[in-house]
Amino acid sequence: MRYRVTKSWTTVYSDPITVDAGERLVLSGKEDMWEGHRWLWARSAAGKEGWVPDTLITSGPEGAVARSAYTAVELDCVVGDVLEAVDETHGWVMCRNPEGRAGWVPRSHLEAID
Repeated sequence: MRYRVTKSWTTVYSDPITVDAGERLVLSGKEDMWEGHRWLWARSAAGKEGWVPDTLITSGPEGAVARSAYTAVELDCVVGDVLEAVDETHGWVMCRNPEGRAGWVPRSHLEAID
């Protein structure tokens, strides 16, 4: 699916959390509801911290574990840009721009064109 950007977005976190499937995470207990979706503040094995969707987390023998690979990298975009959707969760769409860069953009900043 393709989207047109209706409201510009600028990256908020310059050094986002990235995790591998099965990676152990440390949860701080801090939570946020964003557009009706629950987000958890987590620290990766590499020590990076950031928001992760609550559905990413499962319980393992040693605590919280990532169900799948995840990165919180965002994509800067401006009104009128056309982006290709790669994934969608928790009010955000993972998009790829024509130059091949990929990252999350709030769904509220996009309109479907396909």
